[in-house]
Amino acid sequence: MNEIFQEADGRRTHIRSPLMRESLMDRRVLTATDQQQVLPILPDVHVIHIGGASILDRGKAALVPLLEEIVRCRQKYKILVGVGGGARMRHTYHIALDLGIPTGGLAMVAGAVNEQNRYMVQALLAKHGGVVLHKDHYVVLPLWLASGMIPILSGMPPYHYWEPPTGSRRIPHYREDFGLFMVSEVLGAASMIFVKDEDGLYSADPKRHRQARFIPSITAQEVLEGNFPELIIDRAVLESMIHARNTRRIQIINGLKPELLRRALAGEPVGTVITAPSSSTELANAS
Repeated sequence: MNEIFQEADGRRTHIRSPLMRESLMDRRVLTATDQQQVLPILPDVHVIHIGGASILDRGKAALVPLLEEIVRCRQKYKILVGVGGGARMRHTYHIALDLGIPTGGLAMVAGAVNEQNRYMVQALLAKHGGVVLHKDHYVVLPLWLASGMIPILSGMPPYHYWEPPTGSRRIPHYREDFGLFMVSEVLGAASMIFVKDEDGLYSADPKRHRQARFIPSITAQEVLEGNFPELIIDRAVLESMIHARNTRRIQIINGLKPELLRRALAGEPVGTVITAPSSSTELANAS
């Protein structure tokens, strides 16, 4: 029970707390706040991110079979679906860059494209219980999942005008992959699955380099330190995995092979599995 005490001859009343009168810029104070384990809010939900350029932009032939598999898997698993922006978002970035819009403005307009894809997927899943999830609806998410619904949300994190500067480039660093990863991290989800149009991570883009080597498993730190000319997932995801409390394993699968989704949900190491450092030594080196 919190202790209440008075100061200044009873003119001030306080609740005793380790953070009382402390600066939240103090490293010692911040370290002391990391003593308790983080509570997983929805540890039985599975977060599935459908890539925009890789799946949605391919149209009916790629998207519908995947959604049908999601509907079948929903009978056994609680599923939360996120969508990417794809080619329209890239076109929006191009126009905004040409107009001189700063990074925060780019993040704002990109979010609107993701929302359009969210509504299209919801329309396709409506008869199966697909519902649009706005950020204000997270408090009712457990009820929706218990009712067998399939919540669908935009992957773009809502930084909007508060998007941090990205140095030598103006494209937002925190995009759809990162947004869905953070949803998984906050909820303490059972799994975080990224659905792309390749079997997983390769040493180079397999569409351009036939000699590209497939990588079935790797750590986030190894990817960050590797000399990858192109990544299939946002770098911000890997950077955040290093310090994640809940989501310390992600999986990348090929959405053009929808049957892989059920196996990934069951925990099979299909596609590429990326894990976070597990030992204190690895974490210290990552920091």
